[in-house]
Amino acid sequence: MASLTENTYDGIAQLWTKLDTISTCMLGVTGSGQHPQPMTIFPETKTGIIWIISSKDTDLVQAIGQGAEAACTVQSGSGDYHASLIGAIEQTTNAKKLDELWSYGVAAWFEHGRDDPDICLLKYIPREAAVWETEGNPAKVGLKLMRAAMQEGEDSPGVSKHHIFHLNDT
Repeated sequence: MASLTENTYDGIAQLWTKLDTISTCMLGVTGSGQHPQPMTIFPETKTGIIWIISSKDTDLVQAIGQGAEAACTVQSGSGDYHASLIGAIEQTTNAKKLDELWSYGVAAWFEHGRDDPDICLLKYIPREAAVWETEGNPAKVGLKLMRAAMQEGEDSPGVSKHHIFHLNDT
């Protein structure tokens, strides 16, 4: 359930908490002309990095090349939290990190398991995030919406917040 944050510190902390619970994103390479693609994410709050495991032969990885700008969009399962991130993405060779992230779920995508030569580890460093939070209690939201609709001069029911956060300024 999203809480309506009031300051940047709490908002960024909530973003990383949400990223930890949201396992997939829609990832697209800026300017590639490709549609964003669903990808499993492995956020690392401490470093501000989102790790992604893909295959070298995908059009997404081909568009990234040795580095690119990318957009990543996430939504909570309950629909009360949405975030759109932009930042730098690059291919990296970090066997230790890949071993740390490896799981049966990841292995299912690779014919030769962890030793598959097509495995590609992507390092995404979001620089900015636009976040939309909605109060998580649907009954409370409904009541606030009805009250706003019935009151003259009420322009906002006060059930959501929008923030833009600057993250890793590199």
